[in-house]
Amino acid sequence: MKVDVLLGLQWGDEGKGKIVDVLAPQYQVVARFQGGPNAGHTLEFDGHKHVLHQIPSGIFRTDIQNIIGNGVVLDPIVFRREIEGLAKFNLDLKKNLYVSKKAALILPTHRLLDAAYESAKGESKIGSTLKGIGPTYSDKIARQGLRVGDILSARFREKYQKLVEAHRVILDFHQFDYQDLLPKAEADFFAAVEFMKEFALVESEYMVNEALERGQNILAEGAQGSLLDIDFGSYPFVTSSNTMTAGACTGLGVSPRQIGEVYGIFKAYCTRVGSGPFPTELLDETGERMRQEGREFGSTTGRPRRCGWLDLPALKYAIMINGVTQLVMMKVDVLNIFDTIRICTHYRLPDGTVTEQLPHDLCDTDVEPVYRDFGGWQQSLDAIHGFDELPAGLAAYVEFLENELKLPIRFISTGPDREALIHRETPKLVG
Repeated sequence: MKVDVLLGLQWGDEGKGKIVDVLAPQYQVVARFQGGPNAGHTLEFDGHKHVLHQIPSGIFRTDIQNIIGNGVVLDPIVFRREIEGLAKFNLDLKKNLYVSKKAALILPTHRLLDAAYESAKGESKIGSTLKGIGPTYSDKIARQGLRVGDILSARFREKYQKLVEAHRVILDFHQFDYQDLLPKAEADFFAAVEFMKEFALVESEYMVNEALERGQNILAEGAQGSLLDIDFGSYPFVTSSNTMTAGACTGLGVSPRQIGEVYGIFKAYCTRVGSGPFPTELLDETGERMRQEGREFGSTTGRPRRCGWLDLPALKYAIMINGVTQLVMMKVDVLNIFDTIRICTHYRLPDGTVTEQLPHDLCDTDVEPVYRDFGGWQQSLDAIHGFDELPAGLAAYVEFLENELKLPIRFISTGPDREALIHRETPKLVG
C-alpha cells in the first residue's frame, strides 16, 4: 500500500480540512506531518463549523486512526483545548488519536520569543501567527528542543528549566516584558502536559510503516501551503517547516517510494495572510467583494486575508515541486458574483521579459501579472451535482486550467459544507 498526500498549493487556507474529511472514508489512517497550531483546518457538516489546529481532520470518522506525526510542533495547551472542544461529539479520542513521541513541544517561552522577534522586525515583520512555531523549529534544528516523549522522563522539569533559562536570556536581550505573563502560562502548560499523558504517545514511524505492511491506506495531511515552504516558498515570508510532499516523508518516517497519489488543493482564486509578495493581489473593491463573499478571515487568527486572482505561474511551480497527481479546486462558488474572472498566466519582469517561472527573489522583484479574462457564470451552483452540469463559463474555466496544468481536476467544491462537492470519479486525461 501507499501513503497518499494531501497538501495546499498556494499560501495556505485552501480548504484542506474539508477534503481530508471527504476522502477519509477511503483510509484507515490519517496523519498530520508538519506545522502546528498556526494551522486552522475548517470542516462544516450537519450545520456545524469545526476548526482543528493540531488534530488531524479525520478525527470525526470514528473508525480511523489519527496520528500527529513527528514533523509537527505541538502545543500541549492548544491540544487540551482542542480535545475539550470536541467532547460534545462523544468521540473516543483516547482510542483513535495517537501522538508521536518525537513531535517537538511548544513551550510558553516559545510564544514569547515569537512575539519578541516579530516586534523587533518592525515594518519588516513576517506576519507570524505568534503561536511559537518558528522558535520551536529553531530549537529543534539547534538540537536543544524538547519532544513529546520527554514529558514521560523523570528529568522533564530539569530539561524544561534549562531551555527556559536560555529563552530568558534572549527575551531579556530584546527587553521584552514577559515576567507577569509567564507564571500563569507555565501553570497551564504543566497542567496540559499531565492531560496529554492520558493519550497514546507512540513511536509513530513504526506505527505508520506497520500499517502499510498490513495493507492499510494512509492519508498524510499537510498544513499551510506550498508557497510557504521554508525552502521553496516566498522566503523569508514563509513558515518554518517543509510543507511539500517531501515533508511527508521526514514528518512521518516513510520512504519516498511509499508515496502514492498527491492531491493538490487550490482555491479558484488566491488568498494570503500576513506579509509577503502577492503578485495578483487586489487592493480595490473587487478584492474586498472577494473577501466578503469567501468569508476570507483567518481560522486561527481572525485576520482578514488578502485576496487576488488565480496565479498560474505560482500554481504550476507548486505542482512541479510536489509531484501532484490530482487536483482539487475549492471555493468556486465565491466567483459566482463576478461577470469577468481573470487568471494570471505569466509575469512581466522589470526588464520587459515575460516568464512563467517564479523568480527566486520574488520579494525584491516587481512582477506585473499578465492576465487572461473569462466570462463569469453568475449563477448559484447549489443545484449542480456533476461535471457535465457545470455552467458554460465555469466549464471553460475548468477546461482551460486542466489543459494548462496538464492534470485532472477531480473535485470542485461549491460551498463550505462537506456535501457541497462535485466529484469526478474518472477524470478525463489531459495532455
